[in-house]
Amino acid sequence: MKIHTIILISAALAFSMTGPICAHDSRAETVTKNFEALIPNISGKSLIAVEVNYAPGAASPPHTHAKSAFIYAYVISGAIESKVNDSETRIYRAGESWSESPGALHSISRNASKTEPAKLLAVFVLDTNDSPLTTPSN
Repeated sequence: MKIHTIILISAALAFSMTGPICAHDSRAETVTKNFEALIPNISGKSLIAVEVNYAPGAASPPHTHAKSAFIYAYVISGAIESKVNDSETRIYRAGESWSESPGALHSISRNASKTEPAKLLAVFVLDTNDSPLTTPSN
């Protein structure tokens, strides 16, 4: 079974574990943790899945993630405009995905639509207890 499938199945099974972990003003995103578990065959590593909901026109401020975090992002609905490090700015639509390496700067992360909401699933593989998950960049 491909790791992509395993991650999506794990996250899908966890959707019942909801509760906002970060809610900003109406121009930003709402982040809900859906899953958190130790990875049993990789000592010191954990998997955390969060759902990020963007209202129409909403955006996240530029940010980095926990220093050890490798992130897989999958657009569930709508369209997300994203720029990581020196990559091209790109619009990802439902069903598309990207990854972020540890230490990456996520300078653009926003709903590409001014009229429709957008949602993505972000799956973190990181050192257990590495926090915070997200830190605004200066």
